[in-house]
Amino acid sequence: MSIGQVKQIFRHPVKSMLGESLEQARLEARGIPGDRAWAVRDEDRGGIRGAKRFPQLMTCAARYLTDPPVEGSATARVTLPDGRELDINHPDMPAALSSLIDSPVTVWPLMPADMLDHYRRGAPVLPDQEAEFRRMFARTPEEPLPELSAFPPELFEFESPLGTYFDAFPLLLMTSNGLRHLAGLMPGQRFDVRRFRPNFLIDVPVDEPFPERAWAGRTLQIGSAEIEVTIECPRCVMTTHGFGDLPRDPGIMRTLVREAGGNLGMYARVSKPGTVTIGDSLTLVD
Repeated sequence: MSIGQVKQIFRHPVKSMLGESLEQARLEARGIPGDRAWAVRDEDRGGIRGAKRFPQLMTCAARYLTDPPVEGSATARVTLPDGRELDINHPDMPAALSSLIDSPVTVWPLMPADMLDHYRRGAPVLPDQEAEFRRMFARTPEEPLPELSAFPPELFEFESPLGTYFDAFPLLLMTSNGLRHLAGLMPGQRFDVRRFRPNFLIDVPVDEPFPERAWAGRTLQIGSAEIEVTIECPRCVMTTHGFGDLPRDPGIMRTLVREAGGNLGMYARVSKPGTVTIGDSLTLVD
């Protein structure tokens, strides 16, 4: 029995930049080929960084001109906020992003998993650990910090799972139910899917705000692929930044914490490769 339908598919060639909408995507062991295949390295404090450190990255957009391979990093075209377009591996790209960010950065494709120093966390922005976590997750002193014990332990030493630029898992699913619910509670806030960077936006025909939470630990068939849903996604400061026509809005996080425990969407990994097309059904395998 169908429990939902694929409404939108997204791929993000460069970590923290806007990505591209797809009609169809192949799912492999590492998720959608080409997703988060490039990232920026902080040459001041070290470490691969995203918009938690450099929110200006969210004002850029990236897309592929040809289909990327299953493994590795193919060239993506980046549109900068001033309208310029450069390939991600163009010699001028590090300088363009450094100027935008006002901090020295370099641009990197995926590197082998055994290059530990490449993936190792850089120095924190704030010396106090709790203050740094509150900065990253946009939590006020009165709000609880996310529960991170369920995350892969390597993420406390490295910025991402080794060999990838994912925050935690290869896939992120969200339902349009959650976005509608939150927008209905706070009509002055824009709970736009672009703030949340999922791979799949799912329509679920039930009158529940967050039906995806019931999928934790379950295997779903999506198109001809199967995915294992893992844990909820704790949301960070990225959701509050302004870019494009979306304003900066710290209230987004206040609402998320109050109404959803600060979480929105579910992480997942691929258990059986296959193809997913907009309009495909989701069904429970177990």
